[in-house]
Amino acid sequence: MRKAISLKQQKVAALKERILKAKTVVSFDDLGLTVKESTDLRIQLNNESCQMTVYKNNISKRAFEAAGFAEIKDAFVGKKVLVFSDEDVIAPARIIYNFARKNKKVKLQVGVIEGKAATQQDVIALATLPSYETILTQLAAGLLMPLRELAIGLNLIAEQKQLEGEV
Repeated sequence: MRKAISLKQQKVAALKERILKAKTVVSFDDLGLTVKESTDLRIQLNNESCQMTVYKNNISKRAFEAAGFAEIKDAFVGKKVLVFSDEDVIAPARIIYNFARKNKKVKLQVGVIEGKAATQQDVIALATLPSYETILTQLAAGLLMPLRELAIGLNLIAEQKQLEGEV
């Protein structure tokens, strides 16, 4: 077997393992990012423990198919960039989504979310979920609101009883 083919097979096998190991893999179109824009995006991703890598489409297609995600392999046409996260499920999709809103050269595509193939709509839905901290804040506010209302009501009753006692 030729050395080039063997090298490509090794790259496919390595990418397949990387896909299977990651909690989330998100792909996006890179339609001509400048070095500064790409560096800014990499910094944002690295701050959230995500890695951004460019692979050849043929290697990506074969790796996704070998990993059991043949339904999304056809999306790999044109310049695609893959973002991996082993820790946070939402972070890569959220960062790319927010970056794409400011920069029209980036377009969010398909991915793999916790071992399941995800369409573009699935990835966007994941990206627009509120953060864990926001959800906790909303939950706390929702739990505290009835108590606050009760305290205000009891205070009003106490003030009314106090006024009735003075008259």
